[in-house]
Amino acid sequence: MWYPVFKAVIFRPLVKYGFKAKIINADNVPRSGGAVLVSNHIAIMDSLVIPAMIPRRITYPAKAELFTGKGGPGPAIVAWFLKAVGMVPMDRGGGRASATALDSISEVLASGALVGIYPEGTRSPDGRLYKGKTGLARMVLSNDVPVLPVGVVGTHKVRGPFGIPWVKRPVVIVGEPLEFSELAGRDRDMRVLRWVTDETLAAIQELTGQEYADVYASRVKHGDLRDTGSDAFVIRRPGGGPAPEAIAGSAA
Repeated sequence: MWYPVFKAVIFRPLVKYGFKAKIINADNVPRSGGAVLVSNHIAIMDSLVIPAMIPRRITYPAKAELFTGKGGPGPAIVAWFLKAVGMVPMDRGGGRASATALDSISEVLASGALVGIYPEGTRSPDGRLYKGKTGLARMVLSNDVPVLPVGVVGTHKVRGPFGIPWVKRPVVIVGEPLEFSELAGRDRDMRVLRWVTDETLAAIQELTGQEYADVYASRVKHGDLRDTGSDAFVIRRPGGGPAPEAIAGSAA
């Protein structure tokens, strides 16, 4: 109920007329049916700009702990907002809780809705595109839905009027949907999951022109590459090998 109200009254006017955002190739967004929208993630404002500009409603998985509302008025407001706009809690601890979260996402896709995710798992620490996590492929293959690649640029915050955080002229670029139906159901085959993930990241890279580092962004932000960076992992594009069927056929 609240999603269209917030979008029409607050977020889309702010983003389109305040930030002067634009969307390219909006016609590539399927008019109906379940799909997984995947995007690069360069700034916190991505989560405002993309849903405001995409013509369909997007359901994003959010960290499960944000739904508890514990810790005071601020967290309580966040929890209420996430529930009001229909976001899905995602427990990333693994096991039964994570499986339940994936079931909830499957229900959203089965209803014919768009689910949005950031396959890099975290914001880019330096503007590069980073290695994608295979959860996106598992989601796509287990539900047999297309991937909608989206690239976003220009969403970094600047100092606006009266010191308010602002964004100037962000652009959302929508690619053509990717179909992986021939691999549907192979969501436990790691080779297939990696190939689908890499092809999806390559489609995003084509939209944004970002340099690609073949390493998880979390290692650069918080792990063993925090001091050295990702220069040693830069390659032309993600993946690039033949489809899994071709590999299996040649082996036979």
